[in-house]
Amino acid sequence: MGRAFEYRKATKLKRWGHMAKTFTRLGKQIAIAVKAGGPEPENNPTLRSIIATCKHENMPKDNIERAIKNAMGKDQSDYKSMTYEGYGPHGVAIFVDTLTDNPTRTVADVRSVFNKFGGNLGTMGSLAFIFERKCIFTFKKKDGLDMDELILDLIDYNVDDDYDEDPEDGTITIYGDPKSYAAIQKHLEECGFEDVGGDFTYIANDYKDVTPEQRATIDKMTERLEEFDDVQTVYTNMRPEE
Repeated sequence: MGRAFEYRKATKLKRWGHMAKTFTRLGKQIAIAVKAGGPEPENNPTLRSIIATCKHENMPKDNIERAIKNAMGKDQSDYKSMTYEGYGPHGVAIFVDTLTDNPTRTVADVRSVFNKFGGNLGTMGSLAFIFERKCIFTFKKKDGLDMDELILDLIDYNVDDDYDEDPEDGTITIYGDPKSYAAIQKHLEECGFEDVGGDFTYIANDYKDVTPEQRATIDKMTERLEEFDDVQTVYTNMRPEE
């Protein structure tokens, strides 16, 4: 489980410290899903998947329902998915995933952080050779589950052999081709898995070694980027700590 395990270590949330940020991010995802497919989860697979992710993140039911209701309002702004990529200090690649209703504001915020830390904000697609986009699904593990068999069943959807298992939460996380998001979700639900939460992510295919001092600087830059409400997730190719 090499690459997936490294991804898990690199991106695992500091749950309590980032709870409000996580709820804001999920609220925006709910807004986009509702606008695209309606407010009824049973008729909107994307919304159903996001709600499952909300449950995994312990987002209160009232927050979920309020986000759906707000998304139905006529005065709600439309969010756009925008990505920003470049290099931070010490040659570490940094990929910033955002949902924004004001790209001009967002790019200015992101650029200010890159400049502050001596980095360089590049053009969209400049890090395509370093980061690979994946869809990701987390679901409750069933008794007697044969993961090799499940992966084989999903082979037509380019699901990775590597997967993550969290014994504490009793969940499995798999990674696949983003174009197969709907098909993978449908298969998992038809197999009877509970709370199938889906999302999209970026995984580095080439990690960079750093010193403890360099890691501290990159961590500070990442934390500063994550303070912006528009920023969903920040990815780097800094090798995770052992």
